[in-house]
Amino acid sequence: MENELRRSEVECKRESEEIDFSDEEKNEKGKTSFDCDICGKSFSWKAKLVIHERTHTGEKPYHCEICDKSFSQNNSLTKHKHVHTGEKPYHCEICGKSFSQSEHLTRHKSCVHTGGKPYHCDICGKSFSRSENLTRHKSCVHTGEKPYHCEICGESFSQNDHLTNHKRVHTGEKPYHCEICGKSFSRNESLTRHKSGEKPYHCEICGKSFSRNESLTRHRRVHTGEKPYHCEICGKFFSENGTLTKHKRVHTGEEPYHCEICGKSFSRNDHLTMHRRVHTGEKPYHCEICGKSFSRNDTLTKHKCVHTGEKPYHCDISEKPYHCDICCKSFSTWSALFKHKYIHTGEKPYHCEICGKSFSRNDHLTKHKHVHTDREHIS
Repeated sequence: MENELRRSEVECKRESEEIDFSDEEKNEKGKTSFDCDICGKSFSWKAKLVIHERTHTGEKPYHCEICDKSFSQNNSLTKHKHVHTGEKPYHCEICGKSFSQSEHLTRHKSCVHTGGKPYHCDICGKSFSRSENLTRHKSCVHTGEKPYHCEICGESFSQNDHLTNHKRVHTGEKPYHCEICGKSFSRNESLTRHKSGEKPYHCEICGKSFSRNESLTRHRRVHTGEKPYHCEICGKFFSENGTLTKHKRVHTGEEPYHCEICGKSFSRNDHLTMHRRVHTGEKPYHCEICGKSFSRNDTLTKHKCVHTGEKPYHCDISEKPYHCDICCKSFSTWSALFKHKYIHTGEKPYHCEICGKSFSRNDHLTKHKHVHTDREHIS
């Protein structure tokens, strides 16, 4: 801490040396305080007042010659240059991790090694290791303010960087690449965690480890059953805010995720991902017993019952609880009813890429394809 105070004093003196005072200003050195004409804040040094005034004027006289970014203080420019040089002169003596800025090292020690969280929310009591995290928390959780909106799906965010990360859901962009294994990520912090493999946050109940504290917080709700997010329309409760957001689309009918191949829309991105496999034929889930592959994990789970003989699903209504509202025919599964409705709508979403013929069911398309393969064998 003493080293940081000395460093701060040196930086302040360096700033004062770079400010060109007039004779009139130099004669004010006998003053005990200097006051800001705009907000009234007082400072013991004239140099500090000059630096402070830039928060009102927006003046940023220090420029990076590499990327042209500007800063209000010279020491901020010096720290910024570490981004380009890759220099990380501040080292943690406990774990050896290095940082480009001294305050990042301080936060690392406080958060990872000591678990210190000196910033407390006066509304809910939650604690944070950084002041800006507390500010974001109040804005997002308690005020509900979300001023940043996605122009593609309309989803709103409390922070601009969250919106930037979200947009990659639509674009599929993953600009951060691991130079060791080639894996790509949509967020830089995901790449950093991937590289380090560090998981410093541990669940005291089951021992599971996490790379992020917020992931641990969400995981704990598995044990406590806590569901702090509730739908104001139907009163249903959820353990995660993201799950509540998805649930609300049941009421609004919003379907912001669109298939770029057929134009079909979905309320959830994971539903769009599963749908795309209709077009690509991808089946990433494999049965380790018989080798059969599936496009969905839940379909694989159901399939495994063939091998185990397990029948875990019991209908307490009737053998066929799903009814067609058009012809009143009943079905034992929702998916069977869904496929049946194609008879009434005439929809045929499964297309043969060889002859263009369309089918209402995927298994009918699969059988049809044998027509083409059999002809190839005959010829």
